[in-house]
Amino acid sequence: MSDEQEKPDRQIGYRFTDQVGHLMRKAYQKHLAIFQENASDPHLTSVQFVTLCALRDNGPSSQAELVKATAVDQATIRGIIDRLKARGLIEVSKDAQDGRKVIMSLLPDGRDVLDAMYPRASLITDLTMEKLNPAERVALLYLLRKISEDEET
Repeated sequence: MSDEQEKPDRQIGYRFTDQVGHLMRKAYQKHLAIFQENASDPHLTSVQFVTLCALRDNGPSSQAELVKATAVDQATIRGIIDRLKARGLIEVSKDAQDGRKVIMSLLPDGRDVLDAMYPRASLITDLTMEKLNPAERVALLYLLRKISEDEET
């Protein structure tokens, strides 16, 4: 087998391991592992946590509002809502003005989960970025915000 056949990425200069999507995915996988190892509730996922945070920050919300607040897609948020409701962390009810609209609200047990989780969340962030110095941390957050910024904002 020639060197050309063994290492085609050298010829075209493309290495997937150097690409932003691959590196972001690896960093996110590392973050998720750190989250699961350090969460105060072993059954709480990072996306469930973000959903509870959005409800605490924004108050009772529709599914569409949760999608916008969390950047979680419609199909995924439905499953998250179902699991949080089954655990008694949120309540699902009809909107008073529009009976077709469903509203999610944080319940006291959901607040308790958040209260226990907030100090752990700060630790999780620190552990995720532990290899970065303070300037690199600021730069990383700035760049991630810039990459993920919506076009209309």
